[in-house]
Amino acid sequence: MPIDPENLPPMLGVEQLADRMGLEILKMSLDEVVGRLPVAGNKQPFGLLHGGASAVLAETLGSTLSALHAMPERFPVGLELACTHHRSATEGWVTGVARPVHVGRSTSTSEIVITDERGRRTCTAKLTCLHRDTLPATAR
Repeated sequence: MPIDPENLPPMLGVEQLADRMGLEILKMSLDEVVGRLPVAGNKQPFGLLHGGASAVLAETLGSTLSALHAMPERFPVGLELACTHHRSATEGWVTGVARPVHVGRSTSTSEIVITDERGRRTCTAKLTCLHRDTLPATAR
């Protein structure tokens, strides 16, 4: 049985990369996880949103979606992340929406669409997570 979003163990917390980048989770359900990230503070040297920042947003949202489906019996860890960057963002916020493509016992795959404040797609990502039987040793 999937975990209730209200009882999801903390995935964003003190000293986590997503927190330092200003990532905010806006909505969590079994159908989608929505979050946003400020462009300011997450740019590369040419003033554009860093592609790695989009990857952090995508992996955070996709992993959270996997956790909603797999936990508490199993624990998701990222297995593969692919990002296609369509256009740049230079200001404001980007918003990501993760939706399940496949949810199985041992893996799940999500598509994450990231858009700028004008609704233009900046990045499309696909994340596959492995559902482990035990917590990673470093998380205990």
